[in-house]
Amino acid sequence: MAATLTPPASSAPATPAASALPELLRKLRSREARVGVIGLGYVGLPLAVEFARAGFRVTGFEVDAEKVASIERGDSYIADVPAEELREQRAKERLSATTDWSRLAEMDTISICVPTPLRKTKDPDLSFILRASERVQATLRRGQLVVLESTTYPGTTEEVVLPMLLEGGLKAGQDFFLAFSPERVDPGNPDFQTRNIPKIVGGVTADCGRAAEALYHASVDRVMVVSNAQTAEMAKLLENTFRNVNIGLVNELALLCRELKVNVWEVIEAASTKPFGFMPFHPGPGLGGHCIPVDPVYLSWKARVEGFEPRLIEVAQQINSRMPEHVVARIAAALNDAGKPLRRARVHVLGIAYKRDVNDMRESPALDVMHHLLRQQAEVRYTDPYVPHLREMGLEFDSQPLESLREADCAVIVTDHSCFDYRQIVRQARLVVDTRNALRGIRSAKIYGL
Repeated sequence: MAATLTPPASSAPATPAASALPELLRKLRSREARVGVIGLGYVGLPLAVEFARAGFRVTGFEVDAEKVASIERGDSYIADVPAEELREQRAKERLSATTDWSRLAEMDTISICVPTPLRKTKDPDLSFILRASERVQATLRRGQLVVLESTTYPGTTEEVVLPMLLEGGLKAGQDFFLAFSPERVDPGNPDFQTRNIPKIVGGVTADCGRAAEALYHASVDRVMVVSNAQTAEMAKLLENTFRNVNIGLVNELALLCRELKVNVWEVIEAASTKPFGFMPFHPGPGLGGHCIPVDPVYLSWKARVEGFEPRLIEVAQQINSRMPEHVVARIAAALNDAGKPLRRARVHVLGIAYKRDVNDMRESPALDVMHHLLRQQAEVRYTDPYVPHLREMGLEFDSQPLESLREADCAVIVTDHSCFDYRQIVRQARLVVDTRNALRGIRSAKIYGL
């Protein structure tokens, strides 16, 4: 009788491993999931608080021990996060912070909210993303969701973060899940904050997108899932490049209107009466904040890598980056009309935060204005109730009381905080250069526009 041969075990078809997605979705829906947030700044802390409000136990991870101690005390250092809200979530034991990176292993979801600045060469600096990804990879386990929120160039999630997370042998979309969901915060905006700003989500696989959708659906009002991570990355860059280009257009228009002796603000107001096909943008002393000055540079860098010349984006960047110099030229012109040179003139800068009614100094054009003034050997002071002490980019100043304007040869309004008494400013200052149209409606020969 012929022998019956049993095929070797190695030739039997392998049973596909079960996906970790169903269990992760169950934890997210029941709020059993432990939620981690890396980076507790302008993006990470509001996000962590929103996750806590949704009922999750949230752990924030920070390299800055002072920020961790502040959160543990219930003291908020972010204007958009009221201390009362922070203390409430702390009292409910839903929010904590730590510098212990080994605890990432305890998390079911990890949102990476770290800075993405530019190098001095104007190339993307991904060092913060790389370091955060290394820490996640060191403790990555089956069933975890990782979401990158830091703004970056299209392809970063799949080309930079994904290969690092695959090093441990786990499979994306089956064992762990990776997605990109761009932050869209607008510091100081009372109408739109983390919960009611729609969340864009793009996964590296369809199941990765489903996992990220479930996380954010539990904590924000609306989630839009796009086909992949690169689409989500590009959407964020489009948003701020759109603003950058249009601000560049209106800044150039402001320079042209000065030559033509036309009031650019009146032009914009008139054009804004059109009920369709027009969106008003306003000129100013330059671009500030992390997003608008930086995001288009990430996009143009990626475009050049791909052999594409992003001419419109780069021209807008050039126009906007020259506005601080134009502001100093306007100060010099005002002083010249008064028979005084800029050198050794006492110039008082009003508002140095990058936008109205916030304390955020990131990429503030006021810093460039101050540097240009100092290079021209002007004597510089500033007033900003939101920034009592300035220690940025080699500048060291303390905010002065508004009454000290009387000692200045010229004041320049760079940031139009709503708390400023602009009529008092005009009364006290000898000359005023207004870069924000803050003095509209006030008539005086001492006022110079942008």
